[in-house]
Amino acid sequence: MATKKSGTRKAAAAKKPIAKKKAAAKKPAAKKKAATRKTAKAPARKTAAKKAAKKAPARKAAKKATRKTAAKKTGRKTAAKKSAKKATKKTAKKATRKPAKKAPARKAAKKSAKKTAKKATKKSAKKATRKTAKKATKKKATKKKAAKKATKKSAKKATKKKATKKKAAKKAKGKSTRKPNAAFMKALQPDAQLAAVVGNKPLPRTEVTKKVWDYVKKNNLQDAKNRRMINADDKLKPVFGGRSQVSMFEMTALVNKHLG
Repeated sequence: MATKKSGTRKAAAAKKPIAKKKAAAKKPAAKKKAATRKTAKAPARKTAAKKAAKKAPARKAAKKATRKTAAKKTGRKTAAKKSAKKATKKTAKKATRKPAKKAPARKAAKKSAKKTAKKATKKSAKKATRKTAKKATKKKATKKKAAKKATKKSAKKATKKKATKKKAAKKAKGKSTRKPNAAFMKALQPDAQLAAVVGNKPLPRTEVTKKVWDYVKKNNLQDAKNRRMINADDKLKPVFGGRSQVSMFEMTALVNKHLG
């Protein structure tokens, strides 16, 4: 095994100088190739330089144009900004002017509102005073009416009392001066038919009519519809001459016929 390894090492050492020689031989060839490449590229570079030189003014012009367009754009932007600022300033001024203009209108509105409020208060005060005045006048009127009524009543009462006193005095005088009629005060004998109602004893005409009326009221013989008419019962029918109903004026005449 050791012999084999040593053999391989020797072979590798022998090969190294050969590889170096080959590499050295290759280097000039590579240099030549690079030189040929450079020489080949030189005219191309010149043409490229010429083309670049030709293109340079175009590029400059393009750059200028771009700068101009950029400047125009910036100018437009600045102009737009300026116009926007001016517009905002104008609107601000208008806004400040409007409230200044509105201020007198508001003052006028406030004044009108105050005037209307004053008028309303005055009207309400007037109405209240009128109502109170009306109430006071009504109370006074009612008091006056009550006083008038009281005075009238008292006057009526006084007049009634005077009238009753006068009537009483007249009656007293009449009684004292007048004498009853002898014919009315004469006692008369009722017949058998009238005696059934009045009694058998002799009585004056006034007493007879009084007793007949007492009998009518006691037995409820007055007509319910017409109070002037008197309905005859079994006892009064012969006194009334067989009639079932007689007026109060006829009754006295019919009763007097039965007195002897």
